Amino acid sequence: MSRLPWEKTPDHVRADVESLLGARVTEAVTQPGGYSPGVAARLRLDDGRRAFVKSVGAELNPDSPGIHRAEARIAAALPPSAPVPRLLGSFDRDGWVTLVLDDVDGAPPRDPWDAAELDRVLAALADLAAAMTPAPIEAPTVAERFGAAFHGWRRLAADAPDGPDDANGLDPWAREHLADLAGLEASWETAAAGGTLAHADVRADNILLTPGRVVIVDWPWACLSAPWFDLLAMLPSVRLQGGPPPADVFAAHPLAAAADDAAVTAVLAAITGFFVHGGRQPPPPGLPTLRDFQRAQGEIALAWLRDRLE
Repeated sequence: MSRLPWEKTPDHVRADVESLLGARVTEAVTQPGGYSPGVAARLRLDDGRRAFVKSVGAELNPDSPGIHRAEARIAAALPPSAPVPRLLGSFDRDGWVTLVLDDVDGAPPRDPWDAAELDRVLAALADLAAAMTPAPIEAPTVAERFGAAFHGWRRLAADAPDGPDDANGLDPWAREHLADLAGLEASWETAAAGGTLAHADVRADNILLTPGRVVIVDWPWACLSAPWFDLLAMLPSVRLQGGPPPADVFAAHPLAAAADDAAVTAVLAAITGFFVHGGRQPPPPGLPTLRDFQRAQGEIALAWLRDRLE
């Protein structure tokens, strides 16, 4: 997607960042990936230091400033030991929300996935769950965070056959089992409950690999959940980017060892319904590629879910 260049941000954004850092920005390199229409750039300062900035205004997308506000609150509270960039400061002025963080000298995983890099990330997810249990900060529960979003199958079932979305073009198996999927989805909140602080949006574009560690960036959706929630939610995107089948990865992962099968199926149903229903909606302002990404993940997640149910 097209990011806003640093130079196109309002004057006050650039002034606030330079004031916080105590130096002038001499170079700003826009970073690809992600699903925010705002600026996301690595900055070089005139004293040789580096920083990372992300900033967005409501005119680019009405929901994005709220997402940045949530991330600022979470990032400010995460412990120093967490594998995340350190928040240097944030600003909320004239409708623009700006975060300034340490610049991590790393790179996202290769696309398609490299087996060794995927192994590193999967191991890091186990370490992250251990470090975040019990949760080191206060955060919403996973039900509070996604309760309004994880109603995809129920919305489709309520609309079919005569509502705004009549399920036309829906996968035939999903359409045949729509009522069952809606009922299964309804149990996801209890199934996903837990005391682990989950990132809740782990994907390749939210990961940076350095020689010594795996850094997880972009934490606005952090919430309390079962320790395997991040792993489960990530795997459709892994498959989409050339990784192995999600069922194989999940079954072999240590986080899955203690997971209740019925709970996993219920949460997978909810995530699948979110992707399938979301992929059928019009693109949000400033995010033209989001629906295609959701649709593709929905197809992968649905195949996984069907295998678990048949």
